[in-house]
Amino acid sequence: MAERPTKKKPKPKSAGPNPNKRDRPDRDRRVRQADRLARVLRVLELVQSRGRWTTKAIAEELEYSERTVYRDLDVLRFAGIPYYREGDQQFVRVRPDFRFPVMTLTDDEVLGLSLAAAITKAPGMDVTAGATPATRKLAAVSKEETQELIDDAMRLVSVLDLKLVDHSRHHEVIRTVQLALLQGKQISGLYESPYEPTPVKLNLHPYRLCLIKNAWYIIGTMADETAPKTFRVARFKALRMQAEPALIPEDFDLQTYFGNAWAVFRGDQSYDIELKFKPTAAKVVIETIWHHTQKARTHKDGSLTLSFQVDGLSEILHWILSWAGHVRVQKPDELKDLFIQTLEDAIQLQALADHG
Repeated sequence: MAERPTKKKPKPKSAGPNPNKRDRPDRDRRVRQADRLARVLRVLELVQSRGRWTTKAIAEELEYSERTVYRDLDVLRFAGIPYYREGDQQFVRVRPDFRFPVMTLTDDEVLGLSLAAAITKAPGMDVTAGATPATRKLAAVSKEETQELIDDAMRLVSVLDLKLVDHSRHHEVIRTVQLALLQGKQISGLYESPYEPTPVKLNLHPYRLCLIKNAWYIIGTMADETAPKTFRVARFKALRMQAEPALIPEDFDLQTYFGNAWAVFRGDQSYDIELKFKPTAAKVVIETIWHHTQKARTHKDGSLTLSFQVDGLSEILHWILSWAGHVRVQKPDELKDLFIQTLEDAIQLQALADHG
């Protein structure tokens, strides 16, 4: 019996090349490009760091061949990034004055920079050019939406009435201190202490520049001493950077130095402070964290007890006096006595003025 011929199934009409096959090579190429870009950026990160990186050290760190590292460095050069080789071992460096183009920022980052610009324009905070020039430059190279966001934020956000010491005449002093700290140099100048009849010439090894409460301070050691001290910037009549290097202990810690000082000057003895505020003042007092050791207890009648651990009494005494009539010193007894004596002196002084 003859076999019945089989019908061949018709071939499906071609719909063109397989889109998956067509896209795969392009997708793979993009993945390879992304991997290479990540590697190049890692090379850039290394040579910009403070470490000493030769091409061999970079290759070992990234687990690539030196030949690959040379190719990545070529990419950096073609991108206009000015690197060079330094010393006998040919350490790779990026020129220190080089600055990269501004990257795209999120709205939150733009608002943060705009807020910094507003803060550094406020009297007392305007000790340098601040963030305003950088913010304006960012606006100049950003898309229109970002420019509008920056303009609106800088127009609508203001910082007023900070009650800071007037540093308008001390911008150059602060800049000198900043440069000396960055370059690790000594400073010298005339210091007008309230405890000395005439200005005193100081030679300092500066450790830190700090904004504390309402004024700028320099923390450092005088050339002929070993213990650091605190100097108010506004009291310097003149200041210049010296060529000699500053000697700064590696283990110096700012928080340890200040300890539990209420503000700037740390006393020799530590005290457990307890203050009770009337209900009329409690809600206002509790809005602020006055000291890093602060603990609060609110009572049923609306009154408030604040407790602190403070090194020295003179600075916290002045703060307590600002709440006179709304606060009672519960402990220690030494602070009670100082508080009462100061109030009595104030009453007597006012009485003498009224009858004088």
